[in-house]
Amino acid sequence: MIAMKKYVTLTFLLTVFFLNAYGQGFLKTSLEITIRDRLGNTVEGVKVKLYKTHEDFQSDVNFIQEPLETNSKGKVVFKNLEAVPYYISAVKGDNNNYGDGEMVDTLVANRKNKVTIIIR
Repeated sequence: MIAMKKYVTLTFLLTVFFLNAYGQGFLKTSLEITIRDRLGNTVEGVKVKLYKTHEDFQSDVNFIQEPLETNSKGKVVFKNLEAVPYYISAVKGDNNNYGDGEMVDTLVANRKNKVTIIIR
C-alpha cells in the first residue's frame, strides 16, 4: 500500500512538472486590455488598436492586427503577439487615451498580459 502511494505521488509530481515545463510553449503571448472611463466604469464599444512604434501610433498607420471593439465588460484580447512593448489607441466618440496610458511595457512571453486603460 505504501509503495502504491509513493508511485501515485511520483506520477503526479512528474505529470505536473512536465505540464509546467512543456505547457508554456503552447500558450501564446496575448494582451487583455480593459477600458474604463474617468469614473472607473468599463466602456463597451471602444475601438482599440495596437502599434509597435510611437510614430505609427501618432500617424495611425501600421497597426499590428485588425482593430477590436470592447465587449460589454470593456475588454478586448489581442492574441499571438510578440513579447515587445506596444502603443495602444483607444477611441470612442470624443473620448480617448491620448496623453495617458498610450504605451504598455514589454509583454511577458507565453502569458496573458493584462492592462487597464482610461479614456477621457
